Amino acid sequence: MPIKKDESGRRFVEAEVEVPGSPEEVWQAIATGPGVTSWFVPTRMEERVGGSVIANFGPGMDSLATITAWDPPRRFAADSNDMGPGSPAIATEWTVEAKSGGTCVVRVVHAWFADSDDWDAQFEGHEHGWQAFFRILRLYLVHFRGQSGVNLQLMGTASQPTAKEAWAALTGRLGIAAAGPGQRVQSAAGVPALAGQIERVGPDDHPELLLRLDAPAPGIAHLFALPMGGQVYLPIRLYLFGEQSAAVASREEPVWQAWMARHFPMPAQSG
Repeated sequence: MPIKKDESGRRFVEAEVEVPGSPEEVWQAIATGPGVTSWFVPTRMEERVGGSVIANFGPGMDSLATITAWDPPRRFAADSNDMGPGSPAIATEWTVEAKSGGTCVVRVVHAWFADSDDWDAQFEGHEHGWQAFFRILRLYLVHFRGQSGVNLQLMGTASQPTAKEAWAALTGRLGIAAAGPGQRVQSAAGVPALAGQIERVGPDDHPELLLRLDAPAPGIAHLFALPMGGQVYLPIRLYLFGEQSAAVASREEPVWQAWMARHFPMPAQSG
């Protein structure tokens, strides 16, 4: 989707989703550390103006922002500057708008000032990324609203040169290839536990699976292929809920890490 501009020269991208829940319930999901961790990435948040927001996207990949506005359960904003050397400062605003029928619209806007379009492609990637995460948020609020989840982030890289081939390799090894929305899948023998109903299958140009899990615990799984820098990355995110979720995560995480390292090693693990 194209970058938008206003009269002041500010550039921005935005994404929104309609989700079930009261403004207070939705606010809990998007404006607290445990809530955000349950559908996004592991996050710590100081819930006040001047407080910090630290989102962890993987080892050594923390994103830091400072809260500049705080108006629960309607709006908060934060400033950050973590897209790399020379990148513009980013102002991010979250809003919750109550709708009839017990739903809310969640909207996120990333805004920045720049004299050129050098950063536009990265911000457009942000917009696409939020659309994927908002599908997880909706699923979380439908099935696990109010629960704090344990978040597992796994990453591998494929030897195959294209996203389509890498995706076929991942889903084939897992034993869940060619399944469609609404179908129940279960990982093959010798593969870490993964079973549940497929909620979404992404298009060929953005391979993706979104599952509502019953194993290894009640929860959500998000798998996708991400071409970047001449390499195809294969992220797997598991959001686990229930009284045993922490124990299950402690047991399953090393199993998944060993399986990914064996079949889809990261460059530092190769050779």
